[in-house]
Amino acid sequence: MRPRPGAAWLFWPSAVALLLLAAWLRGPEYDEAYSIFLTAGHARPAWPQGVFTAGSVRWLYAGHASFWRIAHDLRQGDVHPPLYFWALELWRRAAGPGWFTARLLSVGFTLAGLAGLTRIARLFRLPVLPVLAMALLSYGFCYTGILARPYALVQALNIWGVYFALAERKPRTALAAGLCFGAAAFADYLGVFTGAAVLAWMLWRGWRRGLLALVAMLPFLAACFWFFLAQHASRNGQFAAFAWGPALAEMARDGGAALFGGLPLYAGRLDGVVAALLAALALAGFGFAARRVEGRGFLLLAAATPAGLLALGVVFRNTPIEIRYLAFSLPWVALAIAPVLPRVLLALWLGAGGVAVAGLMLAPATMQPQGRAARLAAAWPGAVVALPFGNDGVGVPGPFIEAAPDAMRILLLRPGDAAPPGSVRVAIKADQSSREVAATMGCAALVCGR
Repeated sequence: MRPRPGAAWLFWPSAVALLLLAAWLRGPEYDEAYSIFLTAGHARPAWPQGVFTAGSVRWLYAGHASFWRIAHDLRQGDVHPPLYFWALELWRRAAGPGWFTARLLSVGFTLAGLAGLTRIARLFRLPVLPVLAMALLSYGFCYTGILARPYALVQALNIWGVYFALAERKPRTALAAGLCFGAAAFADYLGVFTGAAVLAWMLWRGWRRGLLALVAMLPFLAACFWFFLAQHASRNGQFAAFAWGPALAEMARDGGAALFGGLPLYAGRLDGVVAALLAALALAGFGFAARRVEGRGFLLLAAATPAGLLALGVVFRNTPIEIRYLAFSLPWVALAIAPVLPRVLLALWLGAGGVAVAGLMLAPATMQPQGRAARLAAAWPGAVVALPFGNDGVGVPGPFIEAAPDAMRILLLRPGDAAPPGSVRVAIKADQSSREVAATMGCAALVCGR
């Protein structure tokens, strides 16, 4: 499918508009609250005791932290390296502390990644517009591309690292590739799989360029190791115990969701039929891609992240398989499949992706409940809203209060606390502590009035 001359330029205004709309409409999420509070200078906010208003705690979202404070807080109680959070702190100082503003940084990283994807497509003389459209309309790529989390930065760095590894067989491009891959790992440990696969290929093709890339990566990898040593036991129990059967089933389910989002969820009783049709479409795309040498190469690169996640599962005996991590494979899937898919199948693929991205922005079934719960609870003005404190007071109250009106009166409940008579009870079940609190609320719906 060859676009008309200049048609690729029309993609960029559309991509900017789509990403901005998704960043605006998507409800605030659990993990984003960690980014906001970490860079605001209090990784675990000290919420007031008793009843308080949402407006009285807005200041907790608006502070600033030094690079050292961010690094210290990450080593003390998190499982991430600091590069993205340092970048976010600089961005918040320049652009403002808002939640949407924080997401704009990820939008910028996503556009930078798409620019790198354009370079790779042109390097292989592939049609640019189908590749870009398939990447952007992949649910996982768009989803991680707007969150205030490290994923969009990792994606951009890995894409440009691959470009530099492929572009010219010169020492400077090898060093640039290594710097990009090392920085990707220093933004999120699980971003290392793409770089490791390309590094192995570079060493196989010519050990000098591969060695230069490795040398450029080493300072970042050493810094990652220093952080990881302090963090590796921080969140035991975050993932389910590893077993091959459930892990492979989860890989298939989340891999399909990374491509096509929650489309089966919208089909009601026909969910199985829709899932089967989407699986057939995906398998057809992989089959067409595997017929070409370049397609097989990009598919192998796409397989690096799933294979790495399974290897981690075996080593650490857990199952770190989620849409946001599998999204690191999606640019390579687009490069492999989009250029060779017949017109009709490409149109079906992009149409399904468009509906999936619309669901990302609008469908409650694909969103976390905190923002929606705040809007529902606002229907009882003046009432006390009883809300679970959650495991650490970040992921449950953070997004909820962000979406709440300033005048909303809030009481945070810990396990064993009882909701006061006449309160509006919000039964969010986002972590172990909030599930325990929700179980004692006697609330069959997400939000129950007094």
